[in-house]
Amino acid sequence: MRILVVTDAWHPQVNGVVRTLGTLSDELTQMGHEPVFITPDQFRSVPCPTYPEIRLALRPGPRLARTIEANQPCAIHIATEGPLGWAARRYCLKRRLPFTTAYHTKFPEYIRARFRVPLPISYRLVRKFHAPASTIMVATQTIQDELEHRGFERIRRWSRGVDTELFRPRSSEEIRALAPGLLDLPKPIHLYVGRVAVEKNIQAFLALDLPGTKLVVGDGPQLDDLRRKYPDVVFAGAKMGEELAAYYSAASVFVFPSRTDTFGLVLLEALASGVPVAAYPVPGPLDVIGTSPAGVLSEDLAEAARQALKIPPETCRAHALSFSWRACTQQFLDNLSPFDIARWTEAA
Repeated sequence: MRILVVTDAWHPQVNGVVRTLGTLSDELTQMGHEPVFITPDQFRSVPCPTYPEIRLALRPGPRLARTIEANQPCAIHIATEGPLGWAARRYCLKRRLPFTTAYHTKFPEYIRARFRVPLPISYRLVRKFHAPASTIMVATQTIQDELEHRGFERIRRWSRGVDTELFRPRSSEEIRALAPGLLDLPKPIHLYVGRVAVEKNIQAFLALDLPGTKLVVGDGPQLDDLRRKYPDVVFAGAKMGEELAAYYSAASVFVFPSRTDTFGLVLLEALASGVPVAAYPVPGPLDVIGTSPAGVLSEDLAEAARQALKIPPETCRAHALSFSWRACTQQFLDNLSPFDIARWTEAA
């Protein structure tokens, strides 16, 4: 089946949405399907205000329509609520083609954090975007409950997985070869991986009184400001692949201060690396960790970090092994709304 995915989040962005969609593409291909992606790099674009790493497509409608019609997919999935997402939504509605959407990011909370826009206004717009979709895919039950409370309908689960071959416990020798000097940092190492941005609530982690080293891996609009404000914190910048996996393996505990993530792939990556998690009891951590002994959830994040240090690596690894990308991809397929190729004749 040829599946067309429209997304405003794509390389060179480094975030959970991009990694999820990249893995989805690989899994769909391995399962014999043909994924086709429409992404910002195929259009003229401008940097997103306050977040230049994100590119926003300019007037994508005509080219997007030509791309969709040239590929004649059997199903259309709109992954994000940006310019490409809205253009794809208009195209499908005009031609009465069914489509699915996904709620990857709590944009209303992000917009409130950056621009002080009240949540009801943002949620009204986001609800309008998703309302015509045959299915809205969400990663966790907690997010599904929240959206249903806000009036969203036709929601189904699309969970997440983790690459347990890349993210695994590693020997000291392997870590030193991939990231020289990392193991020389004072122990314990408290690690954060993700965007360095206000919506991630990173200062709640950086301000904690913790022994050893606070280590931040990632880029983002707050990076320079936080480097100046917290000179004792080690800011390593963005890491990928084997090097990123080495950073996880070197950590003593993974501290996740975000209160706005819908899932948090980094939680699974840390656990697969044998690293326990300390986080707030909010959506994302509640769904990934729950009552598992692989992490500690508390409103006292410093105490959660101290208690998490006592968790053995094998407990973390065992929990992560229960998350499969193949099962997640099958969920995605089951949620789609395929239409017969003859619909292209009708749409024309």
